[in-house]
Amino acid sequence: MTTNLLEFDLDALIAFCERLGEKRFRATQLFRWIHQRGAKDFGAMSDLAKSLREKLQGCARIEALPVISEHVSADGTIKWLFDVGDGNAVESVFIPEDDRGTLCVSSQAGCAVGCRFCSTGHQGFSRNLTSGEIIAQLWFAEHALRTRLQTSERVISNVVMMGMGEPLQNYAALVPALRIMLDDHGYGLSRRRLTVSTSGVVPMMDRLAQDCPVALAVSLHAPNDALRDNLVPLNRKYPIHELLDACNRYLEHAPRDFITFEYCMLDGVNDQPEHAQQLIDLVQPTRGPGIRCKFNLIPFNPFPASGLLRSPQHRVLAFAKLLNDAGIVTTVRKTRGDDIDAACGQLAGDVKDRTRAAERMAKQRTIVLKPIT
Repeated sequence: MTTNLLEFDLDALIAFCERLGEKRFRATQLFRWIHQRGAKDFGAMSDLAKSLREKLQGCARIEALPVISEHVSADGTIKWLFDVGDGNAVESVFIPEDDRGTLCVSSQAGCAVGCRFCSTGHQGFSRNLTSGEIIAQLWFAEHALRTRLQTSERVISNVVMMGMGEPLQNYAALVPALRIMLDDHGYGLSRRRLTVSTSGVVPMMDRLAQDCPVALAVSLHAPNDALRDNLVPLNRKYPIHELLDACNRYLEHAPRDFITFEYCMLDGVNDQPEHAQQLIDLVQPTRGPGIRCKFNLIPFNPFPASGLLRSPQHRVLAFAKLLNDAGIVTTVRKTRGDDIDAACGQLAGDVKDRTRAAERMAKQRTIVLKPIT
């Protein structure tokens, strides 16, 4: 069985090459060929010794994920569906903008967190992706886009771990993939331009701060525990005060001086003026524990199984104004790719439901969510 070299960060690739009797610099050359040039054929790696190329052909491979489908939105957003075997699939989304190209990457086939407003969570959880399967999404997208745009320049400047899955529940595979993305011999991303989004896995937030601090986005979605328990079930294990304490600890190591709080706007559920005031009280140090943060308000992308509706635009803007007027930087995310189901919360793929998620969610929908003051 040959080894897929997409699984290795540079340190692991150095160890692999040393086992083959090769020097460290050969691993760096190989790493560049794989990630900077997108090469798959060892024979084409012209500055590697012929003896090394022959060894690699016998024991290694560079294997991307098979592409099941590609959809291109009217706004230029591209969604790829990748086959990860055993009937499972994951999705990645490229979002082009004037000043950046952002790739949204999946970390799991499905998700076990089960947030009320997330289509992926309603499909249940199948398995964690390997480091190679995580990085293969970036490897494919970067080099496919370069070919399409006929450029040798980097196309993807930002990566957000906001696709399918909870990244911090796949920590062992996540960190090597992040290191490949950050490595100057790999994709050379800035820590400020690489974001991990979490629903609040507090112990892993502390580990990430020590092992590989990158930008952090936290899926908050509610200003109090009673409401967040219902919307984000993980809150029952790590309530808001524990989450905010972890965020403040993370800021001591983070490349940015603020945490981004994601807040999905749900009609009549978490979008009232009293909810905005509770958020202000929560994050301002004169009233609550306090934290340096910004808010990103996300228009909800409805799907039938959720039983939830999108907040009207006028209410979203009014909510944002309340936060901004209180001195909290707040933006409203522009919906991209919703015509191809590539917008936030819509990624679902063909994940098998092995946790009876649909049944559990149907029972949960019998609870009527009302504004909590």
